[in-house]
Amino acid sequence: MAFGVKRQELQQWKEAVSRGEIAFLTHYWTDPRFPSIRTVTKVGCSDRKVLTEWCKRHGLNPAYIHEHPPYPHFDLMGPRQKEILEKEQLHEHVRRFRL
Repeated sequence: MAFGVKRQELQQWKEAVSRGEIAFLTHYWTDPRFPSIRTVTKVGCSDRKVLTEWCKRHGLNPAYIHEHPPYPHFDLMGPRQKEILEKEQLHEHVRRFRL
């Protein structure tokens, strides 16, 4: 279950993903499979090659890309989420979600 994201933020993410850009959407999230995780960042891009290369640059396994047309994405969670958001200079995500 996702919450804490505004409709406009979701729309902007979808538009950027559709244009083939790497786009980030962080939101609060609960899932019984991951009881200690409270947030997730969806890193999306409609160009699978671009998203695969982005994963590799960050040492992430592209096999975990979620193939959800038209918005393929990789879910960042846990310590790597904060680390990568900081590398990408997305400090607002880190601050807003208290990562």
